[in-house]
Amino acid sequence: MSYRFDSFCGLYCGACLTLRANKEGKVEEAAKAWGMKPEDLVCNGCKSEVNASSCRECEIKACAKTKGVDFCIECPDYPCQYLKDLQADEWVHHRVILDNLERIKSAGLDNWLAEQKERWSCPNCGNPTGWYDAKCKKCGAEVVSCEE
Repeated sequence: MSYRFDSFCGLYCGACLTLRANKEGKVEEAAKAWGMKPEDLVCNGCKSEVNASSCRECEIKACAKTKGVDFCIECPDYPCQYLKDLQADEWVHHRVILDNLERIKSAGLDNWLAEQKERWSCPNCGNPTGWYDAKCKKCGAEVVSCEE
């Protein structure tokens, strides 16, 4: 199965709890814990053909596809109200999207993906971590969440 970790808005899908549940084969478990249907959590990343229900109707993704851009930073309307609203919502992990887009532009996608993979991995064992994880689920080491 092929996963995509980049998104139009600058989020790193590799740290998404939903995508991680898919990669780890724990969709059923996550659906039960979150009170959702498993089919609503099947996801291979924002830019894949398989998206979770929360990402299927994303206005930012629809806009980027309509305008034919790979990243919102390529749009003449950047930064638009969609991005500003996303960055200012209640989800802490959304606060980095504009910084991430600027980094993708300056460092290139491959470098940014490598940086994000390192950022969202346990420094002790290398296991992937999620945006809100305080401890590594594999070795128990403390990790830095998006809230810090």
